[in-house]
Amino acid sequence: MSVIKIGVLTASDRASAGIYEDISGPAIIDTLNDYLSTKWQPVYRVISDDQENVETNLKQMSDTEGCCLIVTTGGTGPAPRDLVPEATENVCDKMLPGFGELMRQVSLQYVATAILSRQTAGIRQRSLIINLPGKPKSIRECLDAVFPAVPYCIDLIGGPFLETNESVIKAFRPKS
Repeated sequence: MSVIKIGVLTASDRASAGIYEDISGPAIIDTLNDYLSTKWQPVYRVISDDQENVETNLKQMSDTEGCCLIVTTGGTGPAPRDLVPEATENVCDKMLPGFGELMRQVSLQYVATAILSRQTAGIRQRSLIINLPGKPKSIRECLDAVFPAVPYCIDLIGGPFLETNESVIKAFRPKS
């Protein structure tokens, strides 16, 4: 059986230029290590925040690397270079706005500026792409909210069966 790959994509001009260390991508990897009992391998990249570059990397992670899940961090705010949601929409076959709605709802419990965040999610072929905010604390809060639906979503698009560590987070799958 082939190893399950999950893409972790940090979109940050400064982190990609080495001006500061990326802490958001590793926070996603740590969170997924906590959540998943299924053996998996990260496909981790730190790239500049331009839309074309984000689109290219999302396509590569989905089409070439075969990632069943791609989690992005950064580029979801209102600033001119925050174009990760646009890149995600451009590469996806279907959008799943409920992910962004729930993540904003959860984040608003902690910070009033969560209303400015434009996180979203969508499907590209057999990959679920989820856009997260850039702060590690917010990443965990958002993933705690949406991740119970992620394994079943991946089931529905023909991806691998992901099992969670139920003492940390429980995946929801309807009884058949």
